Amino acid sequence: MADFLKDVLLVLFRIATILPLLLIITLFMGKRAIGELPVFDFLIVLTIGAVVGADIADPGIEHLPTVVAILGIAVLQRLVASWKLSSRKFGKLVTFEPTIVIQNGKLLRGNLKKIHYSIDNVLQMLREKNVFDISEVETGVIEANGSLSVLKKPSKNTVTREDMGLPQQTATIAYPVIMEGKIYHSVLKKFDVDQDWLLRQLTAQNISGSESVFLATINQQLQLHISLKDETTIDLPPIIH
Repeated sequence: MADFLKDVLLVLFRIATILPLLLIITLFMGKRAIGELPVFDFLIVLTIGAVVGADIADPGIEHLPTVVAILGIAVLQRLVASWKLSSRKFGKLVTFEPTIVIQNGKLLRGNLKKIHYSIDNVLQMLREKNVFDISEVETGVIEANGSLSVLKKPSKNTVTREDMGLPQQTATIAYPVIMEGKIYHSVLKKFDVDQDWLLRQLTAQNISGSESVFLATINQQLQLHISLKDETTIDLPPIIH
């Protein structure tokens, strides 16, 4: 019983000393939103978490070396941050480059494969940006921290109906009807059309079949917006980080 109480008091002591130290270290490392951490800073956070967790959970671990380890990690992070500011080449080595995944409303399959993102990932991130129709997007970029930046087409950034005093209209949503060559018949049924209608629409756009389609969406006006699996002709703007 005495040993148990001793271990409990030791853990409480470690918590009471580690938390203020972590606060000081966080302020020392600089202001950065957790959701915006680049890859190196994310690894730093994981490492500190592992060190602190082990120190608190296992009373047998020496406390002072943990403190030294945390201080050393914080100093390393500051050094790397300084090197990144002074050398763009070094900065590119310790972080991801931004990747264009949407251009002119077209989803770029090759770039998605490079960063291991799926169609579902991008569509979810678009919805989080209040974009429910990929055709509205001029450029979509996955940033170094994994977030999606969206530039809408100029026609989608004009004066709003509220500004002109016009009545509201129901917002349109485009639904995926083909994903990676697979036709979703439930979506076709929702719009009272069938596979033959869809294939005729593809033929009208010089697309031989659904197998070559990476993503196709349909809206309430029965308009198809198609991204092919091979979109090599799209001219991408230079994105430098």
